[in-house]
Amino acid sequence: MSFKGEQYPGVQTPTADSAGFRLNHTMLRVKDPEKALAFYSRVFGMRVLRRLDFEELQFSLYFLARLEEDESVPEDAGERTVWTFRQKGLLELTHNWGTEEQADFAYHNGNDQPQGFGHICFSVPDLDAAEAWFDANGVEFVKRADQGKLKDVVFVKDVDGYWIEVIQADRLAALGD
Repeated sequence: MSFKGEQYPGVQTPTADSAGFRLNHTMLRVKDPEKALAFYSRVFGMRVLRRLDFEELQFSLYFLARLEEDESVPEDAGERTVWTFRQKGLLELTHNWGTEEQADFAYHNGNDQPQGFGHICFSVPDLDAAEAWFDANGVEFVKRADQGKLKDVVFVKDVDGYWIEVIQADRLAALGD
């Protein structure tokens, strides 16, 4: 790999100590796993690779991915767990048991004050078709592609209020400076 990354103050050259490191997943806490799983599987076509329950700690983890048609996933649960933790770009939904029964319970979405976490992002092959799909499925928009100063970028909300950026890569070539 000849590309060494864009350089800015603070960027340091990686050492051999971090060779093989990769981002595996991002975790979102969800109030009701049934609703969250319905949203991510129906709207974004994700599949649950593995569910891990921790009875003593009263929580479950759901690891989701958008698999390719020809992707081979191990059937054996142990092998699939290892395979799951070797992947890139997974979404982990964490459910703390009992939250779904609390009517006034909600997690902070990161975009309300005070701001922190911002969003996850999906790249789609056709942004206009994705917007139509979201409309057809009652997905709440934060921003459509033709709105605001940042064109060709969509933001929607999931069932817990987390923001999801949706982009079409080939429409972003001129983005930024």
